[in-house]
Amino acid sequence: MNLEIKPLTPELTADFFDFFDSRAFSDNSPEGPCYCTRFQMTKEQEKAELFGQVDACGGGSVGFMCALRKIAECQIKSGVLQGYLAFVDGVSIGWCNANDKANFPIESGNGAHFYAPAEKREKVVACFEIAPDFRGKGVATALLQRVVADAKAEGYTAVESYPRLRDKRYEWDFTGPIRLYEKVGFIKVSEQDNAVVMRKDLTI
Repeated sequence: MNLEIKPLTPELTADFFDFFDSRAFSDNSPEGPCYCTRFQMTKEQEKAELFGQVDACGGGSVGFMCALRKIAECQIKSGVLQGYLAFVDGVSIGWCNANDKANFPIESGNGAHFYAPAEKREKVVACFEIAPDFRGKGVATALLQRVVADAKAEGYTAVESYPRLRDKRYEWDFTGPIRLYEKVGFIKVSEQDNAVVMRKDLTI
């Protein structure tokens, strides 16, 4: 498999949307439709910029997707939405939302609490999405390894993620399973609600 991983930039906007529109949820995942926007939005922004713009975009599910897409476009252009796209033979087949904690609000629109001051120099891996035909082939592992390598090169002190505690495998596990993080050297530091805090110290 000719796998290539690239950081998301405005130049890759078309590839980002091609992945989410064409392959990400082709198996009817309950996590879709999604452009990975809500982590970066406050509840107030979500109300005004998303739900407040649905009718202006035509209403219904079409209007919702239109408004969501516009938010994603703005987030990519401004650099608020960050992460990595995975490509096979030039086609985008995977995504990982990996971002500086300071780029997240104190409380995201979906209730996530990832924020930390910029001076802490910590990153969060918020989610993965892999095209169904490419799951179980090491794409998420390669994405996570790239996140860690770049974070260390950029002077970050740690990378964290918060996979869910589950009794059995869940096909649409957007946080990724605990074993994925263990494979890349993350360790469990605590449990919060129904999630595990997995952390990779980059200062060692």
